Amino acid sequence: MSDNKDVDLARIRERIDSLDEKIEALISERAHIAKQVGATKERGRSTADYYRPEREAQVLRGVIERNQGPLADEEIVRLFREIMSACLAQQEPLKVAYLGPEGTLTQTAVTKHFGHSVNAISMPSVDEVFREVESEVADFGIVPLETFHDGVITHTLDMFISSPLHICGEVELLVEQHLLSRGASLDGIKTVYANQQSLVQCRDWLKGMMKGVKLEQVASSTSAARRARDDAASGAIAGYAASRVYHLNVLAKNVEDRPDNRTRFLVIGRDLFAPSGCDKTSMLMSSSHKPGALQQLLKTLGTHEINMTRIESRPSNRGQSDYVFFVDVEGHANDDNIADALTQLEKSAATMRVIGSYPRAIL
Repeated sequence: MSDNKDVDLARIRERIDSLDEKIEALISERAHIAKQVGATKERGRSTADYYRPEREAQVLRGVIERNQGPLADEEIVRLFREIMSACLAQQEPLKVAYLGPEGTLTQTAVTKHFGHSVNAISMPSVDEVFREVESEVADFGIVPLETFHDGVITHTLDMFISSPLHICGEVELLVEQHLLSRGASLDGIKTVYANQQSLVQCRDWLKGMMKGVKLEQVASSTSAARRARDDAASGAIAGYAASRVYHLNVLAKNVEDRPDNRTRFLVIGRDLFAPSGCDKTSMLMSSSHKPGALQQLLKTLGTHEINMTRIESRPSNRGQSDYVFFVDVEGHANDDNIADALTQLEKSAATMRVIGSYPRAIL
């Protein structure tokens, strides 16, 4: 019986080896074809000129539609993302600025959206991510926008008031918080370090599981991880990326109180892109100081059968009681109904600007 099992296992492995050879050959063929695109580049054009987020979104949606398992959609999308990332980077990797430091959730958003074959540039602030892209030091940037249960990061929105950059894409990540430490058990933890948001998101777990332990607020999850790295009696609330970067043990997984909480990130760049077939449009507008003015602007969306998914108001920095509104709608600015609505809004709004039409987040 054992001999038969060994024979069967050997045949399975031979089949796997054969499939691996075919997969490798097909990936190499794809890379050669992608390289032909680079060979046709005009002088002075960069990899960013050939990156098309709408095309990648279409490819990945097709991958999901064809997937019949056993791999989950998330896994098959991740594999194809890495293939596309490696093929695009043959001439020169994309340069992507992100809100650092290394090990943050924003860095995870970079790899989820662009794959690992990019030059990821850590920046200390949202402002500096915008500046890197505006000055063309970076091709794209990724900045956090909102956590669904904790609200919007207003500073990111405020940057679009003065910046010429556009939204080129979005990334959504589950907020997964873990307790990390150099130590081997929770019993040895005397202090837990975390940023303000993590302390709020894990409040109930900390009260129940870490009674008597000192809680220290720090600037970021990576700051917490660095402190835990330097003191075996300390713990940090952070993600898996921080555990790898700072070589920490995961003592408790998923300590967040809301397992369905997600963070939304924006991909920012210098250009607007064509429709992908499943898009969002973000716009910035302001109304005149007359009763019902904003209502009339929003009525325009309804008249053109446009579904508004989000609206936020922010001070315009032009004076007291002067606000701008950030509005997200379903669809692309090139869609007939949205294009007609935009034409009408440009006539009736005090300020009106499309800041992005981009593929909706995939998974």
